[in-house]
Amino acid sequence: MDNRIYDFLTSFKDKKIALIGIGRSNLPLISLFNSYGAKVTACDRRSFEELSEYAQLAKDNGAELSLGESYLDNLDVDIVLRTPGMKFYLDTLTEMRKNGVVVTSEMELFFDLCPCKIIAVTGSDGKTTTTTIISEILKKAGKTVHLGGNIGKPLLPDIEKINSGDIAVVELSSFQLISMRKSPDVAVVTNIEPNHLDVHKDMQEYVDSKKNVIAHQNAFSKAVLNLDNALSNSFSDDIRGELCKFSRKDKVYNGCYLSGTDIIYSDYGKETKIMSINDIRIPGMHNVENFMTAICAVWGLVSVDDIVEVAKSFCGVAHRAEFVRELNGVKYYNDSIASSPTRTSSGTLSLYDYKILLICGGYDKNLDYTDLGTKICQKVKHLILLGATADKIENATKNSAEYNGSGINIVRVSSMDEAVKKAHELAVCGDIVSMSPASASFDMYKDFEQRGNHFKQLVNEL
Repeated sequence: MDNRIYDFLTSFKDKKIALIGIGRSNLPLISLFNSYGAKVTACDRRSFEELSEYAQLAKDNGAELSLGESYLDNLDVDIVLRTPGMKFYLDTLTEMRKNGVVVTSEMELFFDLCPCKIIAVTGSDGKTTTTTIISEILKKAGKTVHLGGNIGKPLLPDIEKINSGDIAVVELSSFQLISMRKSPDVAVVTNIEPNHLDVHKDMQEYVDSKKNVIAHQNAFSKAVLNLDNALSNSFSDDIRGELCKFSRKDKVYNGCYLSGTDIIYSDYGKETKIMSINDIRIPGMHNVENFMTAICAVWGLVSVDDIVEVAKSFCGVAHRAEFVRELNGVKYYNDSIASSPTRTSSGTLSLYDYKILLICGGYDKNLDYTDLGTKICQKVKHLILLGATADKIENATKNSAEYNGSGINIVRVSSMDEAVKKAHELAVCGDIVSMSPASASFDMYKDFEQRGNHFKQLVNEL
């Protein structure tokens, strides 16, 4: 283990540490901090009964519990690790900082301690798939990869086992980035569209959070930006190191672009054909973009053959236009990850050449559904709506200039169970049914994975 890591962890002896949020991202940290003599308190607004096995696991791992509405009151601690979904500027946290409490996060500590190269991916859409593709290409090239962040498991508990020659590949959300004061060796911004405006005070705060991924880079770092997305591309003037871009529309000087159906990499004008888009196993032009993004991130670390082999074999990530089953000639897809209008529009609704059945709606993040309404009129024949955003999506669809004459049938339901049954009733042989909510899951589910798994269970029970 790196001496720097050992010295830092041993400094936790007898320190009082509060972990805010009892869930899968913080549970492994309890054991780590306890093993170095820290006194850990696990805090959560939910009750012991609501937390169920998570609360018991936290207790079994040696943490004191502070639960319920007053879970942050009168905490006597030296260090606080906030959960990513917690507002950074919460009054309680601000007061703690004023009183000398160190307020940080698992990902901030990981960035401070990580001994190896870090490739980090952020964006409004496509970041999980892109992060996964990057890790798969690197593994194909024989690299030891540590995958985590907003995807998979927390990485800090593994810090003792990470070596300088390894590569950490992390997905970062705006909630994680808002307080980051260190940037990765390779920073990737897939795109930036309005999102999470129920948590961020405004769009500018959301954009500024994303910008932290490149804000603290140095001259030896690399940034990968989306030329076709205005907000991502606007970061160009702030890049201190290598600037690499990808584009489906235009030729680039340093980066990846599409020439007809060929993906080309231009290394400062020296061009290499990587592959045809037909070599990519997972469907959709958004996945062509995801591969171009990944190629930019790993260029110089892997061979072209490594990239092509992964493109031909990679089946995608669960809950991203995931095929569930075919029944009576009807194919069912789970796209639960689509928690924003742009994700549903550029993802599911771009995949098929004919009109589909769409199950849509969920928790309201204060997003605009106007453009999605037009896309629905073009690409959907039966729209099955549920959740808090159902009214917004229906109004956006009916107010679209393309609504009249679209022949779209709009159905309202109150649960996923009812939505799947209604889709089964309406679908005929040859149809596609996709659950792509264009909304977050929190009105009915704890996360998009639980929502997707419930949908798959219901479909498999038909």
